[in-house]
Amino acid sequence: MRNTDDFERRVCGSIEASIAVKERLLSNSEVIAAVSKVSQIVVRAVDEGNKLFLLGNGGSAADAQHIAAEFVGRFAFDRPALPALALSVNTSCVTAIGNDYGFDQVFSRQIEALGRPGDVAIGISTSGNSQNVLCGISVAKKMRLHTVGLTGHGGGKLKSVADYCICVPSDQTPRIQECHILIGHIISELVEESIFPRRSDPMGS
Repeated sequence: MRNTDDFERRVCGSIEASIAVKERLLSNSEVIAAVSKVSQIVVRAVDEGNKLFLLGNGGSAADAQHIAAEFVGRFAFDRPALPALALSVNTSCVTAIGNDYGFDQVFSRQIEALGRPGDVAIGISTSGNSQNVLCGISVAKKMRLHTVGLTGHGGGKLKSVADYCICVPSDQTPRIQECHILIGHIISELVEESIFPRRSDPMGS
């Protein structure tokens, strides 16, 4: 069994690695501009009665659910619910589509059923190459939804498919996912505060 000092060293190393990626994220003007623009698009879409779809597999599916929960529940303060849906959560739907049409179609088929022009679809893939996410975003784009990719360094194929692609400057899956949820929190916060500005003012002014 490893000694305590070795475990503590490794804990510190992981935290330092996470901080280093976030520092690169902060210094990347292209990423900052993309997060800002996407936040504005989501604000406008939700304010006009449209909804947000989130697509992802595995850890990215968990991130999709997490972000959707921030919208439907709340992020920082009580306010009316906002419309957001993670497309991985309906197991009957996912398994039926996967069985009948193929796993590549599990998101695109749901977008066909539920998406409307003006909605926003965010595809989350650390590699940018998850085929079902690519199919979902491609269909969303054809249906005139706003499309966004959350990826890692380089963006993969998703970068050329989505209207906007936010590429975390790392090729390590855990570090990318940590930044994806940070970006999701930033978008949630900006949307909440923009749509309900008076409720976010602690002085009530």
